[in-house]
Amino acid sequence: MSERLLTAEKAGEMLGVTAKSLANSRYTGTKGLDVPFVKMGRIIRYQESAILAYIEANTFNHTGEAKEAL
Repeated sequence: MSERLLTAEKAGEMLGVTAKSLANSRYTGTKGLDVPFVKMGRIIRYQESAILAYIEANTFNHTGEAKEAL
């Protein structure tokens, strides 16, 4: 199975955040954007399936659901 690997810029586009936000999240390890990444030497990539799974896990029908998820 070949997995599509995305740059931080492309992953950020899908998530509606900047590549810098993803870099800050990787560096600090803060919750907020807890998206797994692939590191190959100095190259950082995101699996498209991981981005889609993150979006799915953070999709709610109303704010009450979002509060319950915390």
